[in-house]
Amino acid sequence: MDAAIQKAAFSNKQGQYLAFIHAYTLVIGRPPAEADMQRFFAVTPPSVHQMVLTLERLGFISRKPGIARSIELRVDPETLPKLQPVISSVQRY
Repeated sequence: MDAAIQKAAFSNKQGQYLAFIHAYTLVIGRPPAEADMQRFFAVTPPSVHQMVLTLERLGFISRKPGIARSIELRVDPETLPKLQPVISSVQRY
């Protein structure tokens, strides 16, 4: 991992997405799909996709074009915040 990336700061929301990617990969054994992040964070598909693009552009993750579930963290997991539960005002059935 690049030293410059290690020192880069991410926002609270970006940190939560990175923490989710890390935790999901540890538990499930493969990186999450965007649909997995959409369900966890209770957001729209475009919101998740924009976040993934932003995280990639900032160098926090890398992806392999054309390969599903290819997200790879490029930050030290020790720098990630604790994953917080998402509280939504949307009623679930």
